[in-house]
Amino acid sequence: MTGRSRLKLLCLLAVLVCVVNFAISPEVSAKPKKDVGSGSGKALGKLKKNRENSPPSLSGTPDGVVLENSFYEFVPSASDPDGDTLTFAINNRPGWADFDPTTGALFGTPSAADVGRYSAIQIAVSDGLATAELSSFDIDVTSTTLASVTLQWQPPTENTDGTPLTDLAGYRIYYGVDPADLSGLIELSNPGLTSYVVEALTPNTWYFAMTSVNDRGQESDFSNQLIGDTR
Repeated sequence: MTGRSRLKLLCLLAVLVCVVNFAISPEVSAKPKKDVGSGSGKALGKLKKNRENSPPSLSGTPDGVVLENSFYEFVPSASDPDGDTLTFAINNRPGWADFDPTTGALFGTPSAADVGRYSAIQIAVSDGLATAELSSFDIDVTSTTLASVTLQWQPPTENTDGTPLTDLAGYRIYYGVDPADLSGLIELSNPGLTSYVVEALTPNTWYFAMTSVNDRGQESDFSNQLIGDTR
């Protein structure tokens, strides 16, 4: 649109911070059988019965985020149709967490030193013959400290029609944790600015876009989105 100014962003700096066989073996004694020429009885053999093993089931959705110095616990739900004793196991257990092999509980309190992502954690349960597994999951330990992100840009110098821009009035910064919904808004009325620090951001992945505004209130299109990770 004629009269709209163009915005050029330079960069974004994130400042931060069988089966089971069982035998039924009653000894069935045969009573002496009257048999001419025999005079003795025979014992019947042991009876054996087979059953198929039914595998256990395992379900549950673990939380994927925990704040530093906050207690985390996930206990999956497990059952076995045969009533077999179940044993749990884990792969890639976070170092700050404990694991109970009798219940499958994963629990612990991460410290500030544990901030980061713990990936591909997997919990399984077994009845001794068959195993069931949960899908692998990640846990992000996030900081409770609010963060800031510094945006830097180069002021536009011309309108979209190529004419010189002489009426730049300021900028608008849009931001949010959803790239499709930049609901945060900061209005800057100083056209001479080339950077701005967005403060009080919680630990998360933040998305930013900017527009420039002229003195008639006309606003440019959005710039390309920039990403700042404050975790």
